[in-house]
Amino acid sequence: MSTETADSSAPVPRPDVLHWLWYALGGRLPARFSPWVLHDTTTRTWALRHLLRAAVQLAVPIGLVLLLVPGEFWIRGMAALGGILLALFFSTAYMSETTENRVKRAGYPAGTAEATRHRSAQARETADGVRRRAAASRRAERYRSRQGR
Repeated sequence: MSTETADSSAPVPRPDVLHWLWYALGGRLPARFSPWVLHDTTTRTWALRHLLRAAVQLAVPIGLVLLLVPGEFWIRGMAALGGILLALFFSTAYMSETTENRVKRAGYPAGTAEATRHRSAQARETADGVRRRAAASRRAERYRSRQGR
């Protein structure tokens, strides 16, 4: 599989709802969605997407706790909240490894997601630097024109 960046000009096929749910629960998507998996794990919002997938994974066990465990609802709710907080803590701690594993299962070499995010961050920093230098130049020009130079 190519290590091309996720933001190429070709349209990236998105999975339908059922495929996405399967993917969010940890399943492997068909090969035609491999570019989307790379995009999903390397886009600017990759961390939020990871947390959303983690929340989807938690929905079933938390729902079962709330519905099936005997006792008062507030006790079940607090237990569920504790489970959610602990699960999200661990999910956040292993975020990079989990996304890298998803990309690897999609057919890309290990390290592709991290390298793609790094290249994207460098490109954003370069563009921001150019933008800031241009803005500083405009401010300096306005200052000089006000000073009569």
